[in-house]
Amino acid sequence: MVVALVTTAIAVIGTLLGSIVSGRFQERAAARSVQASRGEAVRRDCLEAVTALAGAISDHRRTMWKRGDAVLKDASAERIEALREDSHATRSAVTRPLIALRVLIEDQEVRAAADRMITLTYALRQALPTPEDRTDTRYAAAKQRLTEAREAAMVAHDQFVDVAGRYMRAA
Repeated sequence: MVVALVTTAIAVIGTLLGSIVSGRFQERAAARSVQASRGEAVRRDCLEAVTALAGAISDHRRTMWKRGDAVLKDASAERIEALREDSHATRSAVTRPLIALRVLIEDQEVRAAADRMITLTYALRQALPTPEDRTDTRYAAAKQRLTEAREAAMVAHDQFVDVAGRYMRAA
């Protein structure tokens, strides 16, 4: 009878230990699954922030170019005012994805590339021609200044995309 009790006790203890070990394996598997899902969600959010910022800054650059070109082509005051309002809206649209990028991505190279892209795009404002630049003697210089600012912003945009792409592939 003692042998039967010992055998039963060993069987019960073995069953309990098996349940505990099995439960721990399931917990770890579930934790790994949650961690992988969270990692993928963060990666997706980072990609969205990068693409939204690149798109928003492209929209702003294009609007600033149109605004400067309209001045040089002696567009109506209403057209120039509409483009000025558009440029305010596109500049404002840069804020949300920039904040998302700063919250989600700590990589200094990505942040520096984003800052450079934004700074050079915003510098288009200083390159905007004035109505006085429409004169024959000043037109070419004004157009050249606007073109150079636009091209510098485009290069910075491409560099940002390249740096962000390398970061995303490594993450």
